[in-house]
Order: sequence, then structure tokens, then C-alpha cells
Amino acid sequence: MTEPPRPPDYGDDPTAPVSGSSGQGGYPPPGGYPPPGGYPPPGDQPSSAGYPPPGGYPPPGGYPPPGVGYPTGGYDAPGGGYGAPGGGYGTNEDKTWALIAHFGGPLGVFIGGGLLGWVAPLIANMTRGQQSPTVRAHAVAALNFQLTWAIVGLLSWVLTAITCGILFFVPLLVWIIPVIFGIIAGVKANEGVLYRYPMSYSFVKG
Repeated sequence: MTEPPRPPDYGDDPTAPVSGSSGQGGYPPPGGYPPPGGYPPPGDQPSSAGYPPPGGYPPPGGYPPPGVGYPTGGYDAPGGGYGAPGGGYGTNEDKTWALIAHFGGPLGVFIGGGLLGWVAPLIANMTRGQQSPTVRAHAVAALNFQLTWAIVGLLSWVLTAITCGILFFVPLLVWIIPVIFGIIAGVKANEGVLYRYPMSYSFVKG
């Protein structure tokens, strides 16, 4: 039994679709299908999960970049913004001379009968005050106070002499004031604080 004649373009492959047909078995030819899943071609799809493309987010945590809008640490430079190391003094020598200026005043009052309280602050100012502004500030404050009360003490002695000793207690009262405030200033200086003496006239500028 002979095989029926085939169309000229049928080819050697019996499964190949006949020219002009819509495809094997009535299906559309390859390439006529929509992309798998029915999605639009790549590139036309929206970004993943509806989020904006990378780069549209703020920096992690929502904060500005480091160094923008924030103080460094919230504190001042080393030392926390306080005085120099050692309780407000650059060196231990500065602290020593500041204490001499303040505590030396009451000592001079006792030794000099209320008239020599200014000697120790003057020595401190001349010895160390030229090298250290801190010592100079302490020494000048003590010097002005002790000079003021040395003058008051001298006037109290004159008053005692005029009254033939009747007002002998006046110099004693005058001595107490520079002693008390000199000790208070020395304690404050030990803590690194410059004490502001009351009842003091500025003979020497700081």
C-alpha cells in the first residue's frame, strides 16, 4: 500500500505544522502566548512590594548622617569644660602659691598685729603671678583685701592711742575680719574656686 502524497512544504518531520496552518492541533504558533503568569514584560513591573526604589529611604534610624546637627558627645573638650587639671590649676605649684596668698594673709595679721596680712599675697604675686594668670588672680584678690584691712587696722591703732587705750578692743575686732575671710578664701582656693572678698578696695588691678 503506497503513502499518500505530501504537500511540498511539509518537510521530513511528520510533526511539523503545515504551512499556513495556525499551529499543531489548532494551537497558536510559538511566541503567540503572553509571558508566563500573565505579567507584563520585565522592566514594566512596579518596584518590589510597592516600596520606592533603593536610595529613596532616609539613613538607617531616620537620623541625619554622623557629624551633622549633633554636638560631639554633648560635652565640652577634655576636662568637661571645667578648670585646668588639679581643681582649676594648671600645676600643683600654681595651687600651692594660691594657697600661700590666701592663708598667708591671716598668718601675717597675727604676726604683724593686723598690719602685715598683705605681705604673703604680694610675695605670691611677684613670685608666681607673672607666670600664671590663675595665681595672679588669687594673689591680687587676697592682696587688695589684706591691704584694705591693714589700713583699717592702722586706723584702729591710732584710734586706740588717741583714746588712751579705752577703745583697745577695736584693733582686736579689726584683726578678726581679715583672719576669717582669709581662711574662707583659702578653703575655696583649695577647691579650685576664686573667692570674691567682701569689703575690699581694688588697690592693685588683676
